[in-house]
Amino acid sequence: MSVYSKIASKGKLTLGLVFPLEAYSGAIAKMENQEQLAKRAEELGFKALWFRDVPFNDPTFGDAGQLYDPWVYMTHIMNQTKKIALGSASIILPLRHPVHTAKAINSLQILSNERLVLGVASGDRPIEYPAFDQQLENKSELFRDSFHYIKALQGDFPKYESKFYGNTNGGIDLLPKYYKKTPMLVTGHSGQSLDWIAEHSDGWLYYPRDFKTLDLVLQQWRESLTKVEKKWKPFMQSLYVDVTIDSKSKPTPIHLGFKSGTEYLNAHLKLLESYGVNHVILNLKYGSRPANELIEDIGEHVIPNFS
Repeated sequence: MSVYSKIASKGKLTLGLVFPLEAYSGAIAKMENQEQLAKRAEELGFKALWFRDVPFNDPTFGDAGQLYDPWVYMTHIMNQTKKIALGSASIILPLRHPVHTAKAINSLQILSNERLVLGVASGDRPIEYPAFDQQLENKSELFRDSFHYIKALQGDFPKYESKFYGNTNGGIDLLPKYYKKTPMLVTGHSGQSLDWIAEHSDGWLYYPRDFKTLDLVLQQWRESLTKVEKKWKPFMQSLYVDVTIDSKSKPTPIHLGFKSGTEYLNAHLKLLESYGVNHVILNLKYGSRPANELIEDIGEHVIPNFS
């Protein structure tokens, strides 16, 4: 069974964590004890660890992610863990050259024993585009061009003519070779139609929404899959959570999520599963307790219900 099928199966929900594994205020995390927490998350049964691609700290955005380059940090955490999936949420395709991205994908798949799940996006911080000499108005086309170039580079001696990134004429080859398919999930819309995402991606990464909106979004996703004659593909989402010591605490809102006891968290996740959500990426940034306590609590009282 592939690592992807372990985190995304039809009718079932699994749980992952996004770095930093830390409760912190402001934009910049301390990044302390992340290796130990990643190991513990794997032991407790979390199915994936997710890494963000944030080249700059934008003070107006308020979150600089895990600080370290995602490929470097994935490799570091890979060496601290054994089987847990390593996910990008998400690599910003327009701000990276597709040749380097494809080489990183192949390298990490081989070195990690095929643990990579690739979330890709066009980026949500417009201020970063000038630093890469890219035009924000081109981001949708840049994303598609990079996406298709990366796919082309998976073959032998590829031929591809890119509008933005150059071309290969079949006279050179990309190494190392990795011939199996690396799952590529589109985050949000990334400037694309839902039909395009349904046809070309291996799944859809989305954001927390109220259940009425979620129902509509999932209905649109299924309709797009049917329209492009594709079978089921997974739907994943993020969720900010804070878990109280009292397991029976009722939910109160936090940014893109809620604070509650484990009883409500279980019920909320079961409802997400019933709607058709296949994987939830938990973010601990707004936790009122240390991350190790939150991870233990979720691992003991929630994970067994979604294993």
